[in-house]
Amino acid sequence: MLKAVPTTRPAHTATLALTEDQRHAYNAAFEELSLPWHWDASTFTRVMAHGESGLRHFLETEQPHLLRAYEASFLVNAIETARARSYAGMASFRRHGPMLPAAAMRPRLAA
Repeated sequence: MLKAVPTTRPAHTATLALTEDQRHAYNAAFEELSLPWHWDASTFTRVMAHGESGLRHFLETEQPHLLRAYEASFLVNAIETARARSYAGMASFRRHGPMLPAAAMRPRLAA
């Protein structure tokens, strides 16, 4: 007798995947903004334990020198904007695969 195979992942697996996606999106944002940071899973968990103020707390406690040159709200907004852009790109890639440049999609004429 055949058994039905679940087509969806268990909720905890999906949550872990979303968490990892968010962590990767933050790391991509740091790279985009030329910030020399990389959050591993434990750092991400520690920062996110502070909830919505986690990024601000990270800046205040681990990167306070930046707050002499930039307002915390400016840095948080820049990082969150880049993270959201990165996360949206990751989600689009998962749904549609890699996007080809327009030139790659034009038909080629035979020589």
